[in-house]
Amino acid sequence: MSRYLVTQGDYQALMGVNPSMFVPRTYASDPNLPVECVNWYDATNYCAKLTQQEKSAGRLPAGWVYRLPTEAEWEYACRAGTTTAFYFGSVISGTDVNFDSKYEYDAAFGDIYESNPVGYVGQTTPVGSYAPNPWGLYDMCGNVSQWCKDWMGTYPTGSFSDPVGPGIGDSRVLRGGSWNDHGRNCRSASRLPLPPYSPKGVGT
Repeated sequence: MSRYLVTQGDYQALMGVNPSMFVPRTYASDPNLPVECVNWYDATNYCAKLTQQEKSAGRLPAGWVYRLPTEAEWEYACRAGTTTAFYFGSVISGTDVNFDSKYEYDAAFGDIYESNPVGYVGQTTPVGSYAPNPWGLYDMCGNVSQWCKDWMGTYPTGSFSDPVGPGIGDSRVLRGGSWNDHGRNCRSASRLPLPPYSPKGVGT
């Protein structure tokens, strides 16, 4: 897992384009905003091109590749050994991560509407602006949603180690929530389906 989300600067340098919505206002002064408006195919193409670049430069061991995480890998990395709704506890507020803090969430009570939200930003923020999880990974909750490798499907029953999604499907899995998501969608366990051609955030 990458320590930070893929930035607009990272994506521009490798792919030669920047599809992000927040470019006109902010990119000129801050290439450290995460790239967004990237679909699943864009994300996997980025991984493939990064693999090619790093192999050519001799910085990637033989047989290694950059790829999207499976859903199980993503949740394992997000939780970082925690068992609460979020890696920072059971309640989310605008001081914890970048999300639509008008809609906070408390695992004990559910959704909480805040008419005067604290920490509401209304757009993406530079990567690493909030505290990392216990394993040093930033923005695993909020900022931009993150594509996973898996197709969306029902969880298998019984006990499994490192399960993967179904072989085919209509939607890929999004994790983590984003700057305009409600707090409940930023939970470590939250999973959302989205067709792979739809533009959303990416964390690779």
